[in-house]
Amino acid sequence: MKNLKIIKLIFLLFTIVPSMGVAEKSDRDKPIEIEADTMTVDDTKSISTYTGDVILTQGTLIIHADTLIVREDKQGFTHSTSIGEPATFKQKMEGGDEYIDGKGLRIEYDGHMDKVHLYEKAYVKRGADEVWGDYIMYDANSEFAQALSGDTKNKNGEIRKKGRTKAIINPKKVD
Repeated sequence: MKNLKIIKLIFLLFTIVPSMGVAEKSDRDKPIEIEADTMTVDDTKSISTYTGDVILTQGTLIIHADTLIVREDKQGFTHSTSIGEPATFKQKMEGGDEYIDGKGLRIEYDGHMDKVHLYEKAYVKRGADEVWGDYIMYDANSEFAQALSGDTKNKNGEIRKKGRTKAIINPKKVD
């Protein structure tokens, strides 16, 4: 029964979050603009760190964070970590006026695997549909999404309450 609930949740997320894979395709061809209070670039390690009211814009994509770390791997793929209270993103979806937006205390993007991970107080909204959890992951290559929540603990390490994921799926309008 528990596995059936997990499968149903994954199916629901599959219908909500795939838009990360169909974001405005033209965004990838647009320049990236980053504003921050400070910027540190370490070319030897291929890492750039931006701190203080960070705003990244690339086409319709907008990311807000307290800290943004961008690194390039040896194959030339970009990876980023956005940290904030919360870090947020918003991007227009391909072929319409609908947006996907999300937030978490940490958002990681793996450019090689084309995966987005949202950690702690994670939230993703596509149109009127919403998902909450302690962790939300979307793999654009396999179009697989997952939301998980765990137990929260008090200062003594005792389990205080069981975390829950939540999804709100609205009926689709048929013309």
